[in-house]
Amino acid sequence: MARLFGTDGIRGVANVDLVAPLAYALGRAAAQRLAPEGGAIALGQDTRRSCDMLAAALVAGATSLGVDVHRLGVVPTPALAHATARGAFRAAVMVSASHNPANDNGLKVLDRDGLKLEEALEDELERLMDAPDALAGPGNDGLGREIDASELLEGYIAERCQRAARIGSTLHVVVDCANGSAGRTAPTILAASGARLAVIHDAPDGSNINLDCGATDPRSLAAEVVARGAGLGFALDGDGDRLIAVDHTGAVVDGDRIMGILALDRLARGALAGEVLVATVLSNGGLVATVESAGVRVVRTPVGDRHILAAMLAEGADLGGEKSGHVIVREHSLTGDGVATALELLDVLARTGRSLAEAAGAIALYPQQQRTVTVRRRDEWESEPALRAAIVDAEERLAGRGRVLVRPSGTEPALRVMVEGEDGELVSALADRLAALAEERLH
Repeated sequence: MARLFGTDGIRGVANVDLVAPLAYALGRAAAQRLAPEGGAIALGQDTRRSCDMLAAALVAGATSLGVDVHRLGVVPTPALAHATARGAFRAAVMVSASHNPANDNGLKVLDRDGLKLEEALEDELERLMDAPDALAGPGNDGLGREIDASELLEGYIAERCQRAARIGSTLHVVVDCANGSAGRTAPTILAASGARLAVIHDAPDGSNINLDCGATDPRSLAAEVVARGAGLGFALDGDGDRLIAVDHTGAVVDGDRIMGILALDRLARGALAGEVLVATVLSNGGLVATVESAGVRVVRTPVGDRHILAAMLAEGADLGGEKSGHVIVREHSLTGDGVATALELLDVLARTGRSLAEAAGAIALYPQQQRTVTVRRRDEWESEPALRAAIVDAEERLAGRGRVLVRPSGTEPALRVMVEGEDGELVSALADRLAALAEERLH
């Protein structure tokens, strides 16, 4: 049977793949394995309509084994992690599919420190989920309770506002909340920096999360920044753990450039721990070349913030992240936090007096194209001879001045294809060819 947990929890189409009985089974498994002697689990969710159904099932599962569930309601994932690490919780579950469309949903389990579980522990939960009714529950007097813990969000907001208040920004900023859970926190926190704020896509209706907005589609943000004559814009994703920026011209500044800006600034101030930046295999070679030429050592990891954090801890690094906008600034959080990343950018711009366009221009990126191909047999790509031959051919055509990366998605039934090189037209053509072949052979 295929593994339930991917790179970011359990994902699937809500009420099709991800159904209430599965959430119930996870609630019982988490209670049994992570809170075996009672205690409490924290529970958060984003703005999808299916979240209430899945959260209710999780509550039923955990409380049936005598574990209290403290519901924070709609919160960003980093806020749930913050509350978990600072509270008397044995674990937490976030009901969210992050940047995915509204019809998808997910179940992300965190440990008592607010961090993602190790894969071995996820495997233990899966084994317990296979036989949820085999776990004996207490009688009425021993059942757990559902507790309203929405006030715990205030602690996260207060801590981030303290950080923001030290910045003293004078910029006009547009923030896109992706109709997601960051709308509960981002406007208040970013306004505390002194920035003049305009907020868009902050009217969730259960179905419009990430729809034509947010970190995965910043086009409307770019148009709004230009129309308002703003200095820059910030696009968060559905659960608030990603950040993509837009400069005053409407040009997108992705996670790679954001990491580059922060790394070079910290290096110049002698504040980049170990003079190390942790990035994934997807990060642009131009970022690597730019920061390495300045004296920064880059450590690459597989995709996923679990791998990024592990490398950061091993290397003693305080900065790491992904092109997608997951950025970890270790002094503020041990997980991706879009608002914390926005504050770091505002701080750099306030101290240096540079525009975002100027700061981003120092990070020269190579042409890079990514394709997401929806396929049924995503894990069988390496055994498909025609696709493997096409990859070898593409690498030969790049002639050592680029690279090809193909990998199955950890969050969707899809294959990711990335091509990078000096020749933009060739890179685009090769990415299209590989994507078309993958769709043909792995459908």
